[in-house]
Order: sequence, then structure tokens, then C-alpha cells
Amino acid sequence: MKFGKEFSSQMVPEWHEAYMDYEYLKSLLKDITKFKRKNNPHGQHLRRKSTVYRTFSGLLSKSGRRRHPHGAPILVHSASHGYETTFLMAAEAGGEYETVFFRRLDDEFNKVEKFYKEKVDEVMKDAVMLNKQMDALIAFRVKVEHPDGWPWKERTVEMTRLASDVDISTAAVAASTPAGARSSNDTSRLSAARPSPIEVLDRVKINNTKETPRSTIKSVLKPSNPELKFSRYNLKRVEEKLRRAFVEFYHKLRLLKSYSFLNVLAFSKILKKYDKVSKRNATKSYMKMVDNSYLGGSDEVIRLMERVEAMFIKHFTNANRTKGMNILRPKAKRERHRITFSTGFLGGCMFSLVVALFAIIRTRNILQEEGQKQYMNTMFPLYSLFGFIVLHILMYAANIYYWTRYRVNYSFIFGFKQGTELRYRQVLLVGFSIGVLALLCVIANLDMDVDPETNDYKGLTELLPLILLIGLFIVLVLPFNIFYRSSRLFFLTCLFHCLAAPLYKVTLPDFLLGDQLTSQVQALRSVQFYICHYGWGDYKLRQNTCTDSDTYNAFLFIVAVVPYVCRLLQCLRRLFEEKNAEQGYNGIKYFLTIVAVCLRTAYSVDKDNQFVWRMLAGIFSAIAAIFCTYWDLVLDWGLLNRTSKNRWLRDKLLIPQKKVYFIAMILNVLLRFAWVQTVLDFNFSFMHKQTMVAVVASLEIIRRGIWNFFRLENEHLNNVGKYRAFKTVPLPFNYDEDDDKDN
Repeated sequence: MKFGKEFSSQMVPEWHEAYMDYEYLKSLLKDITKFKRKNNPHGQHLRRKSTVYRTFSGLLSKSGRRRHPHGAPILVHSASHGYETTFLMAAEAGGEYETVFFRRLDDEFNKVEKFYKEKVDEVMKDAVMLNKQMDALIAFRVKVEHPDGWPWKERTVEMTRLASDVDISTAAVAASTPAGARSSNDTSRLSAARPSPIEVLDRVKINNTKETPRSTIKSVLKPSNPELKFSRYNLKRVEEKLRRAFVEFYHKLRLLKSYSFLNVLAFSKILKKYDKVSKRNATKSYMKMVDNSYLGGSDEVIRLMERVEAMFIKHFTNANRTKGMNILRPKAKRERHRITFSTGFLGGCMFSLVVALFAIIRTRNILQEEGQKQYMNTMFPLYSLFGFIVLHILMYAANIYYWTRYRVNYSFIFGFKQGTELRYRQVLLVGFSIGVLALLCVIANLDMDVDPETNDYKGLTELLPLILLIGLFIVLVLPFNIFYRSSRLFFLTCLFHCLAAPLYKVTLPDFLLGDQLTSQVQALRSVQFYICHYGWGDYKLRQNTCTDSDTYNAFLFIVAVVPYVCRLLQCLRRLFEEKNAEQGYNGIKYFLTIVAVCLRTAYSVDKDNQFVWRMLAGIFSAIAAIFCTYWDLVLDWGLLNRTSKNRWLRDKLLIPQKKVYFIAMILNVLLRFAWVQTVLDFNFSFMHKQTMVAVVASLEIIRRGIWNFFRLENEHLNNVGKYRAFKTVPLPFNYDEDDDKDN
């Protein structure tokens, strides 16, 4: 792989613009090459001819290497705005091209070094805060372990030893290296001005992050901060929070270390290319400046990493270095061949079963049988649930593939634990597995119905979809570490947060899942039909009175609006916390959708006043669809910007083909208005009503899949604009700032 591609692949996506622009500098070198070829058309022949004698070049030089007769062609010095390079050969032919190259090279270096300094300053401030948090944690541990108290002198001595043990060991490590000797002042800055350890607890309180319904209700009724309670339960919570904070902080340090290394390597590579093109020797002089600069010579990040490792291993893994480093540096997930093979195999099986299903239906003329209408009204809604689930999973897998291709950091945006996120092949494996099981049940159902020898198993036949649904639910909630446990737990947690809105703080994964649920209304109604069909109907004879039940029809309204109510409550929670009027308008959007859904449901249920319900449903559905479409395109996708350099799009786009965005906008509008079918009652002779309902529901799932890609692309670009590449982890302790200022 060429260095340019490798350099781009290893960048932190959110910092892309802060890296050295390697491709742009390469284009400047191409200008130099073009000029030299133009003015020396025989240069290529001479270079090719000189290679014949390259083997004997060591006989003509003492060192065996050719030296430029004029020495270094550049002079690098510091200026008020950063480093500046003077090109000493500007008077030569083509010198203006090389002058431009070094001017742009300086601009890139100063940009990179400035950004690096800012980020190092940020992590140093974070280190000071984490140091204070560790002081409080150590004191808290002592209070929990010895609730009756120690003698004052023994307690102070023990606390001082615990708090300073890591500092002493780390200082020893730092002092053993030349770099550590040069910057010992920075290490002392982190541990200086530490108060008497046991007195720390008099100045801190436990942060109330409102992470549970109980804490949310208590914060509303009693907004004051809770007092410190020295219990093992609180100690465990504090340790878990601080542990996550250290892992995330160490991740920051690793990214900064990688940023420094990659950029220094990029400058070395581009200068070697320059030397090769220009036949000069500028690399040594310029790289000497790079190595002595803050970017190349500073070792604060490395020393801070050593200190974090020592502190984390000592206080969070009981001095087990292997365990501690596995937590701090989780191994990258490797693509396994068996996953690829299984995905392809199940995908082929699913395709074959679909072909077999159509062949069975056509050859046995099942659609023309007397029980066709009964089958479509009872069994089809049961099996269509799995179709909706599989389609949504396949759309999600496609999203992951394109997010990865266009370097959208979806794992960071969703907040997945590092190393646990699923790749698109794994998601496809899940979708194909469910699809194969569902199709096998459908074919078995049809075969048992048609074959006279298997009619005795009528009860078992009808129970197949229920057995499959229960099996999938059991796998979803399994507590064992199999079948992607971390991903299942993440999904269930977000689902519970959605249903418990607004009792939980709203995060991006929570409201994104809420949006997915709004596109699965028909699937939720299928679950309702399962309960009615198997609970109150005679499933052995495929008979039920669900549609004639007032209770069932009432739940059609409730089930349909639950996802929209959850999103409305999430918007109200964010409006209350963030004081952002935009969340209020977003809530109005979901309220209008709730009204439209209720009116469309009333139109389909009430056969007596259909004209009135049709008019009201059409009006409110149109208003809601227009509002939602505007919100999708302008606010969620960030498009339709007239002043953008990409007219009607955004300033920054990840997909180079602009027509893709216009196609996506048109599809979003068309699919948004798929509800028109439910109001105007489009009927096709070749399509049953239940089939039409499934098609409309599938179109909404496809629209949501398209929406997902551009929604996360916009979120990613917002993170890029703010260079936001780290998660904000809540700290367990809150220091009294007034006391800090006084001290």
C-alpha cells in the first residue's frame, strides 16, 4: 500500500483536516517535476543512463554516497507565527515552484504543531482533574474499608503513601530517560499543590448524573446534591465511573501519540520525495527542525501514558499488568474467515429458499386455493414480522458498509465500547440467519398444509411462527456471553431508555433507536396480532375475531403511537435540559405525526364515517409529511443550503458524486408520502390488501435506512468541524470550585 493511502487510513477521522495535507504537497512536487521535464527533456534519458554506473559509485566517493555540491538548500528558523523556511536556490530556474512548496510545507507544519499543542494542553488539564478524582477515590476507599476510623497520624501516613505511590514510581521511570529529565517540571505540575489526602472528602460531593428514573425523579423533587454516603455500593459506582474515565483518557493519549508519529513520518516522506525530484538534500535540515520542535521532541504524552498505565494497573486491576493493559489497549477485532463463509452460505440459502417458495406457490397453485384469503389474513401478518426485521437488519448492514467505506466513525457516534462494534458481515449473518429460519417455517407450513399425509400436524404447523418468535426473543435476552452479547445488551439498554423516556438522559443512540421504532409501526402491530391470534383465537383452525374486537382496535391506536410518544418525550426532556428551542419544534413534528397516525387508523377501523376520517387523515398526514420532510433534509441531513459552495447541499460532502444526495432527497420525499395509499385505498387485482400493507411498511423501512446513512454523515461532519473525537465521560466527584479558587 502506498504511504498516502496508509496515511489516510490511519488518521483519526474527526481530525482529518488537522493532519498534514500530504496529497496537496505531492501535487506541488508534481509541478516541480513537470517544470524540470519541460526544461530538460533529456533528463529522463540521463537518469536512466546513470543507473548503469550506480554500482560503481562507491569507488568515486569516500563515503559511498553522493553529496549535493551546494550543501543544504534551505535554512529553517523560527518566526512569530511559527517556523519559516528560506529556500536558498530561489534564483535558479524553477526556483519559484520550490519556494512555493516550502512555503506550503511550513504552513502545514505550523498548522499541525498548533493543533497538537492545543490537544496536549487539553489532556494536561484533564490529567490534573483525574489526579484530583483519584485523591478523592483513595480517600473514599479508606473511609469505606475503615468506617470506624483510624488514628489521625496513621490515617494521614497511609493516605499519603497511597496517593503518592504512583507519582514516585512514575517519576523514577521518567527520570531514567533523557526525555524525562528534560521535562520533569510537567510531571511535578500534575502532583503539586495536593491537599492533605483525608481532607479531600470535605470538599467533594458525588455527581448526580440522572442516569436512572429514580435519580431523575429525586432530582426534580430535591435538586440539591446528595451527601457522601460511604457504602460499598457507592464505592463500586465511583470506581466504575473513574475506570471508564481513565480508559477514555488513555484512548485520547494514544490518538495524540499516533497523530504526532504519523505527521512526523509524513513530513519525512514528503521531503524524501522532494529530494528525489529536485536532486537536493533538504530532508536532513528540515527534519532536524521537526525533531526539535514541540511536535517531534515533546514527550509529555508518552510520560503521561506511562503514568496512567501505572496508576490504572495499581488501583483498578490489583497490580495485574496484563489485565490492565488488555483493558486500556483492547485488541482490534479481526475479520474471521468463518464469518465471511457463514454469511455467504446463509445468504445463498436465503436466496434459494425464496426461489423455492415462489416455485411451490406457483406449481401447486396455492394462491388459487379456497383457503388463500384465510391464509393471507391470518398467517401472512405473522410471517411478515420477520420480513420487516430482516429488511431493517439488511439496511443497517448496508449502512455500516458505506459508513466504513466513507470513514464515518459510527462506533464513536453510537458510543459502542471499543472493539465490540459489529461489522457489516456480522450484521448480515444475523439478518440472513433470521431470514433462513423464517423461510423454512413458511415452506414447512405450506408443505404440511398441502400434503394430505401431514394434515394431522395442523396444530404444530400453526405454532411454527410463534415458536420462532419466542426463540428469537430468548436469544435476544440471553445473559450468556454468546451471540454478540455486548451488542444485544447495548440494544436492550437503548430500548429500555426509549420506553422509559423521559426518565433517562437522552443520548444519540437512544433517540436514533426511537426513530427506528417509528419506522416499524407495522411490525409492532404484527406483535399485537400474535398476542390476539394465539391468545384469543382458534389458531388451529386459523380463525380469530381480532378485527371485530373493540379492545384490539383500541390497541391499534396505542401500539402505533408508542414510538412517536417516546420520541416526543425525549424531545421534551432535551428541551428542559438543553434549553434549545429546536427540540421544541422537533417535538411538534412528532405530535403532528401522532395525530396523523391516529386519524389514519380511525379511517381504517371506523367504517361508518369514512369520508370524514379520510379528509382529516389526508390533511394532517400531508402537514406532518411536509414538516417531517423539511426536518429530514434541512436539519437531520444538513442539505438544501443555498449559500453552500455545493449548491443546495452542504459545504462538506463525503460522497464525491453529488447526484447521490439529490437522488436521496427525491426518494425521501416520495417514500415519505407512501401513506397516501392508506388514505386513497389503491387496490391492485394481483395484490392482496395485506400484501399492500407489507409493501408500504417495507418502503418506510427502506426510507429509514437511507435516512440513517445521511443522518450519521451529518453528525460525523459536525464532529469533524469541532475536532470532537472523544466521548465525554461523567466524573464521579464534584469539587467545590469556590474552595479551589480560595486555595
